[in-house]
Amino acid sequence: MNLDTTDRDTLADLGLASLRWARRLCDPVLRRAVGSIREPLATRAGYHLGWWGVDRSSAVGGSAGKALRGALVLAAATACAGDDSGDAARVAAAVELMHNFTLLHDDVMDGDRTRRGRPTVWSVWGVDDAIVLGDALHAAAIQILTDMRDQSVAMQAIMRLERACVELCVGQSEDCSLGGRMRVTVDDYTRMAAGETASLIGCCCALGALSAHADDAIIAALERFGRELGLAFQFVDDLIGIWGDPRVTGKPVGRDLARRKATLPVVAALNSGSEAAIELAALYAGGAELTQSDIDRAAELVEVAGGRRAAQRFADERLQAAVSALPDAVGSEELVALSQLVRRWQR
Repeated sequence: MNLDTTDRDTLADLGLASLRWARRLCDPVLRRAVGSIREPLATRAGYHLGWWGVDRSSAVGGSAGKALRGALVLAAATACAGDDSGDAARVAAAVELMHNFTLLHDDVMDGDRTRRGRPTVWSVWGVDDAIVLGDALHAAAIQILTDMRDQSVAMQAIMRLERACVELCVGQSEDCSLGGRMRVTVDDYTRMAAGETASLIGCCCALGALSAHADDAIIAALERFGRELGLAFQFVDDLIGIWGDPRVTGKPVGRDLARRKATLPVVAALNSGSEAAIELAALYAGGAELTQSDIDRAAELVEVAGGRRAAQRFADERLQAAVSALPDAVGSEELVALSQLVRRWQR
């Protein structure tokens, strides 16, 4: 499917509407799930989800996140002529909790003090509480699935989601190992991202189709769509991490460079063999903490070495592969619309 600029913008607007719809459908399920968690974890969960402040006061200066994964569940269910107000909404809420469990742990592992425009849970309440809260959200996600009306589908959904979680954990482990290596190829990075990010997004699309009782071939096709989209999403996220607007992302720009993280633009730049790549490698090999001037120079070197352009190309290729994976037998407009949001976030 080839889309001109007008088509892309129209679809992106539809994608934004899908995100809003997903948040409306998921919110009651999420609030019931969080309400079932004992204090003080419930208050901390609501804080992380952007519902309130540290003392349950009105939330100030933060957001509840995009809800992309929940929106993909609902869009996949709708594409397969399913009912988005029943089991699909429960599945959408479950994957949002699973995703947020990973964010809580990621923030601890990466030492990030800001998430969605305000302090992370670990920086407010400590590392131990953030880890425990992540575990609680994981358990709450599975509890939501056990409450599905079709228990056969519920068991399949739980098995798929937990397999994706294991794959995600392996990808996270590989991501940690990449940070200590100077020789990382684009293939190495893509394999890691396929587990760390694409596995859960692919699972979301498969679960949406499953909740609509689609056949195995359709479920597999939608999972392929989600996995390709997940890779595109990660590649765009890497671009935003270096050149994004912190007022939009809620995170400080250049944080990945400051940690000498091997993101796709950096990996592509380092493999270019250019003079800029040599200077960038020297910056990354140093042991001293990078100054803001060093970070700015690293971003410049990544761009000069072609890392930004390469990452944009790889993201576009994965987006096209995602759309091409959609089967003709499903009504996929919302799924295509959500894919175009990834392209818009790249701007």
